[in-house]
Amino acid sequence: MRRSTRARRSSGNARSKRLLAVVGTLAVFGGIVAVTQISSAEDRRSGNTRPAAGACVQPSPGATAPGEGGSTTRTWQDGRWVRNHWGDGQQSMQECQQGSGGGNGSGGSAIACPDVADQLPEVPRRARAEVDRNVSQLQAQIAEADRRLAAEGNKGAQFVRDSILRPLADRRRATLARITTAIDRFGPRPQNLAQLAECQVKPVDNGGGNNGGGNTGGGNNGGGNTGGGNTGGGNTGGGNTGGGNNGGGSTGGPGAGLGVLANNCDESRLQPHDGFQNGNRCVSTAFGEVGAAANNPSLLITDFPDEVGANQPFTMRVSTRNLIRDRFLAAGQGGYYVESSLLNADGLVRGHFHTACRMLDSLDAPPEPQEVPAFFVATEDGGGGREPDEVTIQIPGLPESGTAQCAVWAGDGSHRLPMMERANQTPAFDAVRIRVN
Repeated sequence: MRRSTRARRSSGNARSKRLLAVVGTLAVFGGIVAVTQISSAEDRRSGNTRPAAGACVQPSPGATAPGEGGSTTRTWQDGRWVRNHWGDGQQSMQECQQGSGGGNGSGGSAIACPDVADQLPEVPRRARAEVDRNVSQLQAQIAEADRRLAAEGNKGAQFVRDSILRPLADRRRATLARITTAIDRFGPRPQNLAQLAECQVKPVDNGGGNNGGGNTGGGNNGGGNTGGGNTGGGNTGGGNTGGGNNGGGSTGGPGAGLGVLANNCDESRLQPHDGFQNGNRCVSTAFGEVGAAANNPSLLITDFPDEVGANQPFTMRVSTRNLIRDRFLAAGQGGYYVESSLLNADGLVRGHFHTACRMLDSLDAPPEPQEVPAFFVATEDGGGGREPDEVTIQIPGLPESGTAQCAVWAGDGSHRLPMMERANQTPAFDAVRIRVN
């Protein structure tokens, strides 16, 4: 039965009074919050204090490679190195302390070997699989020597030479000989690969991982906060001035007449975003460059298993188009949402792509969004272009039985899904379901 007009008016008046009371309460509370907010520069992760400069921070769950491996792994695929960044570049405590000088006052040290891949001639197609396996073995040998150096490097230089570097050189000579033989079967014999066997111990330069791609020149300086994030790309010239309220939102700018509620953080009561992976922040970094529709990135999972066993390693193949995979600001080091989207000279997005697998609790309801996936990497290999190409993602196994949802999606240099020219285009993502027994 329909309610009377008087009843509806009475109910509407009651709702209006309640709404005014709530608004008044929120206004007072918002004023308190605005006064008591702490700058996000003082709130790096979820705590209330900012870590000291150079300090190592405990990574979030699932952020680091299995088996206490490094935050970045490399595999040799189809004539190029493919770099997979676990947890968007977050480092384990051990890796941070040993590799970046956190807590010990030094930069640490690592095994440095000649780059064999750069010295190889064009590998014949029929030799490629064997060469790829052996180049990957070279990297595994270096990783093992690095782990031993970290554990026993304090035993002295003579021990390092006799027990780490010399055995490593012997193993590399044998592997380089196999590479030489594999290429020689089907093409010109490579010369002097054996000269690449000797390795050294070198100090780790803190700029080696971050300079030009992470914090210096790519993350905070020149790419993140300075020139790409807040200064010149975010607040100044890209966010608030000329792009936000002043000439961008209300005054005849984009979206005029649509009742745009906000297009910058001027009126937000949230803390400014600071490049770290914290919610309840307001991001002022400009969106950046969007390409033409024909140049917008797309990708597809081209090969995956229908079923795997629990903890059974498997691979997925991913093909991307119009995505230059050469830009990755480590989110775990403050490179999240700090750089505007960039196109290369051909109008293609510069960035990388992500791969994640999560176990589904239900096939009838969406999963909880905050849960840490069972597997996650961000892939940046310097490849990609207008024509499709493929990358193989190596997944070490999923820990429990059930249905896994494995997804891939493109990211610009600062991890946002690349923009599309039109609203009715499908973004660069794909997903499959895999049964885990």
